[in-house]
Amino acid sequence: MARRPLGQLEAEVLAALAALERPAGAAELRLRLVGEPAHTTVNTVLSRLCDKRLVTRIRDGRQYLYRLAVDETRLVAGRMYDHLRFANDPRSVLSRFVQSLSADEERALRQILDASRPEPA
Repeated sequence: MARRPLGQLEAEVLAALAALERPAGAAELRLRLVGEPAHTTVNTVLSRLCDKRLVTRIRDGRQYLYRLAVDETRLVAGRMYDHLRFANDPRSVLSRFVQSLSADEERALRQILDASRPEPA
């Protein structure tokens, strides 16, 4: 299995927690991640996410249960905007991004863009 950047694993853990919509332990989250990373790796990521105040944890017997402490959509959109803002050529970045979308994702983006445009007077 190829190593992925820690930021990607953090994003996967956050997405898994968001999808569950309830607190979950490291073992359950591990099973929901691509490639099932080591339990210790998931615990490390969860600990770092706690330090960053992106998740909270509560004791449940001998384990911790984790829950999102932020709005995942806002967090991801903010990261996307930050990357775009610092790009040398934002238009090319947007073009490349759109080219990488699946047909369903492209349709959703078109609907969002159409809905955000004001109606002509």
